[in-house]
Amino acid sequence: MATMTAVSACAATSCAYNNDGCSAEAVTITADSGASCGTFIELDVRGGLPVAQGHVGACQRLECVHNSDLMCTAEAITVGGDTASCQTYAAS
Repeated sequence: MATMTAVSACAATSCAYNNDGCSAEAVTITADSGASCGTFIELDVRGGLPVAQGHVGACQRLECVHNSDLMCTAEAITVGGDTASCQTYAAS
């Protein structure tokens, strides 16, 4: 089984899954412009795992150099910006 890519940092502090880091078990990077985190959601509660150990479950950015069969092959990613975008995204 392949190892899932870790979300090493997330600057989207308004996301319900950001609890001193990504606490979603697995995030999806969408095909929207900017390689946005599709798991991003603004709520008044915090959710996810009790500790920040998020991973990339799926990546819809086919043209990213780290995408292989819709899975992220980067060692780790960072998420940031107003749109919670994948900062590790790089077009091939």
